[in-house]
Amino acid sequence: MHELQELLKDIEKLRTNLHQLIEQKGIDLQDPEVISSSQALNTAITKYNEIIRKKI
Repeated sequence: MHELQELLKDIEKLRTNLHQLIEQKGIDLQDPEVISSSQALNTAITKYNEIIRKKI
């Protein structure tokens, strides 16, 4: 359970970072930093979903 809590904290940090980047870049979703941040968030969410599925 501790792993899930840490992963949720990471997801929230990544989400916040992505939101801030989008604001800084003037909503340029094609910016390499925005894409990289979005991919990191997607990876964390995928990992979270995989853990949840294994526990069911």
